[in-house]
Amino acid sequence: MAANLIPTLLIFFSLSTASALQTQTLILNPLPSPQLLKSQAQAQFIEADPDPSSLTLTLHHIDTTTTTTSLNLTADQLFSFRLARDSLRVQSLTAKSANTTGKAHHNGTHNHHSIQDFSSSVVSGLAEGSGEYFTRVGVGTPPRYLYMVLDTGSDVVWLQCSPCKKCYSQSDPIFNPARSGSFSSLPCRSSLCLRLDSPGCSSKGDKCVYEVSYGDGSSTFGEFATETLTFRRTKVPGVALGCGHDNEGLFVGAAGLLGLGRGRLSFPSQSGAWFGRKFSYCLVDRSASAKPSSMMFGHSAVSRTAGYTPLLSNPKLDTFYYVGLVGLSVGGARLPGVNGELFKIDGAGNGGVIVDSGTSVTRLAQPAYTALRDAFRAGASGLTRAEDFSLFDTCYDLSGKTEVKVPTVVMHFQGADVSLPANNYVIPVDTSGRFCFAFAGSSSGLSIIGNIQQQGFRVVFDVAGRRVGFAPKACSVHSTLGDELVLSLSITFRRGFYVPPAINEQMLLGFSWIRERNSSDQRDLAKQAMKAN
Repeated sequence: MAANLIPTLLIFFSLSTASALQTQTLILNPLPSPQLLKSQAQAQFIEADPDPSSLTLTLHHIDTTTTTTSLNLTADQLFSFRLARDSLRVQSLTAKSANTTGKAHHNGTHNHHSIQDFSSSVVSGLAEGSGEYFTRVGVGTPPRYLYMVLDTGSDVVWLQCSPCKKCYSQSDPIFNPARSGSFSSLPCRSSLCLRLDSPGCSSKGDKCVYEVSYGDGSSTFGEFATETLTFRRTKVPGVALGCGHDNEGLFVGAAGLLGLGRGRLSFPSQSGAWFGRKFSYCLVDRSASAKPSSMMFGHSAVSRTAGYTPLLSNPKLDTFYYVGLVGLSVGGARLPGVNGELFKIDGAGNGGVIVDSGTSVTRLAQPAYTALRDAFRAGASGLTRAEDFSLFDTCYDLSGKTEVKVPTVVMHFQGADVSLPANNYVIPVDTSGRFCFAFAGSSSGLSIIGNIQQQGFRVVFDVAGRRVGFAPKACSVHSTLGDELVLSLSITFRRGFYVPPAINEQMLLGFSWIRERNSSDQRDLAKQAMKAN
């Protein structure tokens, strides 16, 4: 018992001996509620932009669609479901990080494989429930605009294509490559085909095929080809993508995925000649701002006000954006014993810290999380504790209040200190005034910087410069010049998983296309969320 008290006593001593506990004001914004309906036609509308060299896409949050009101889901239910799906996302990323060997190969036949490393984790934003941000992308010539998931944890670009052997329901008509003047099949021995983790060759001709399987039993299979992608007036020809004719499992809503990872087949890598392998995004806190989230590609994406940390490499896995986290501070005091050793990548490729757009809640290596949590509790001892909620073990009853003081939290990266706004780490979890400390522990050793902690920062992925940057209060979208692309995305944020307009409750639960062996778990998960509170 005495030994267990030592870490807490050390933290308390550190905080109490500092010159003063540093705090900041937490404005108690409520849990976002479902918004007013918007029609599909409104969601697809794109306003004219006087500057032909810039791109501005107007999108809408999933809570503004007819799905939310037709299901009568409350804010509490949506948030509970989001956390449940977030846990699945983290399990997937952890498994991919832990299993970095073993590839599946195909020889003209469509055979499903149990791939431990999820291949390219192509639909982490769909199957694992963490594709929280979407944009509309024009596919083909003439362009057909489709919802695509944006995911920094995936590489391969893919979408559903007709004819379908088996396709899930999506909000837009399924893309037909026969109606596109720019769709081009890839030969089996082409360099792009051979970049796949699991390349294959069709038995009906010299055509490259791909298959990606996931730990939950989901998979996508089809032809690997090149196609033109259009972002407003900016066309990017010759993008290698998967044209999936057999897509099974937990996918729903979006037409496919735009992989933003570090691998050679990701969109940033393939579009390097246009945008210099540079992009950034800014994700807004919906409870505090009505502004849309945004994404930029090109040199304008690189903020001059950002603090930059080197982009680290994992020799076993090239998809994720690894950074060096070297310490944490609470209330102005550095946490003793929390240093880079807790977050390093070992020789087997395990551990490390990644920045991920698809994970909501930041997970930290368990010793670091325990120290952070205990220090925060000590600094927030004046607040009334509440029952734990889901994965959160430090919650407070702040009902009846409009603002409170909380200890500051700083994440120390190599070369950059990121001071978090209070709303990025103390968040509402229900509509009764319960707020929780929005971090969690990771027993696997992999730490993930989630999008709740990234809110309000322009997060810069300067792949060419091998660095990641964090610019606070830099979310305005600027005009671009020449080879730069700006996406003012209202980048569609979803709670739980993306559900388009006109999807009914049965489709939401995935009854009609989830594989039988997975349907029970997913049905239970959805029911639990819908019964919350």
